[in-house]
Amino acid sequence: MPVDIRIRFGRAIRRIREEQEINQEEAAERCGLHRTYYSGLERGVRNVSLLNIERVAKGLKTPLSELFGRL
Repeated sequence: MPVDIRIRFGRAIRRIREEQEINQEEAAERCGLHRTYYSGLERGVRNVSLLNIERVAKGLKTPLSELFGRL
């Protein structure tokens, strides 16, 4: 059975964040999201909307194509 898309998305943004050497709090701030919400995204427990996916991509300065290419 394939891994849930929420988990794969969370892993992708975690890798990007770690590459940028920032913590979750800084990433959440850059994305304009609450720290606990952002944490839930990385853990794959949040069903993120398209609007928030765009906010994450902009906040992490990563094109949407690259973000989805990491899934």
